[in-house]
Amino acid sequence: MPELRPVSLAQRGSRDTVRLAALAGRQHGVVGVAQLDSLGIDSRSVSRWVATGRLHRVHPGVYALGHRALDLEGRLQAALLYAGPGAILSHTTAGWVWEILDTPPSRIHLTVSGRRRSLPAIRIHRTRFLDATRHRGFPVTKIARTLRDLAWVLPGPQLRLLLAEADYRGLLDAHHVYRVLGRGRHGSAALRQALEAHMPELARTYSVLEQRFLELCERSGIELPEVNVHVEGMLVDTVWREERVAVELDGHAAHALRARIENDRRRELVLRAAGFLVLRYTWQQVTLQPDRVVADLRASLARGRTVSPDPR
Repeated sequence: MPELRPVSLAQRGSRDTVRLAALAGRQHGVVGVAQLDSLGIDSRSVSRWVATGRLHRVHPGVYALGHRALDLEGRLQAALLYAGPGAILSHTTAGWVWEILDTPPSRIHLTVSGRRRSLPAIRIHRTRFLDATRHRGFPVTKIARTLRDLAWVLPGPQLRLLLAEADYRGLLDAHHVYRVLGRGRHGSAALRQALEAHMPELARTYSVLEQRFLELCERSGIELPEVNVHVEGMLVDTVWREERVAVELDGHAAHALRARIENDRRRELVLRAAGFLVLRYTWQQVTLQPDRVVADLRASLARGRTVSPDPR
């Protein structure tokens, strides 16, 4: 039988360091005090490692290994560790995780079923029922609950854009969304209204001018066009294929350069050769002269319905 040799303090310290590094590596560089304890790293060791710079305090009971420079994923993980088991990312933070919000969260929002206080960098929300799933490696509110939470804090036009983006990404299930609505649930009325006015085409817009143009069509009862699709090998802002009408929307900055103007005229020649009527509207026309735009567009669409759909 081989002789059992006692493990030295140096060997044990080295082993603890390896295990800690492996854990932190799986968690974007952060660990919780309960996890340290489960690894056999007691409070005295933690204090010593903090003093020597091996660990850096991020939140109460949460530490970063080796340095404080956490990326956003590390900050999300640190917030979850602070909030404790069962905590999930929610509100604008969940919107970013689901990729329906572009702006990374400056303050992390979490929803918990227990008691935990908010911190300057963390906003805690409480609920009796956690509607959770996992996405991009994080526990997060399901998309329907995320949309309802966002409906409580976002204005109506932005909420419509979020619905369109969720729909475009294949995330929107109206049946599931309606199930989370109800009297007394924050955001329900606003989300119901946004669903009733849902416009999937908004997700394909590249500019505010394109959004305003679609909203103008909607208000005027004009059938919505295809948005940012390829026609004759070119990306066109909006098009009604059956009526053979294409609308290009001219923002000043995008169309002021001579080279861009020449390119626009070349595109028009190609589209006209394919039988399309090409209309151009500016920001000022869409926003300050909407009645004239609507009248011009209606007349053009009506003419398009009276001719052959494809003159070639």
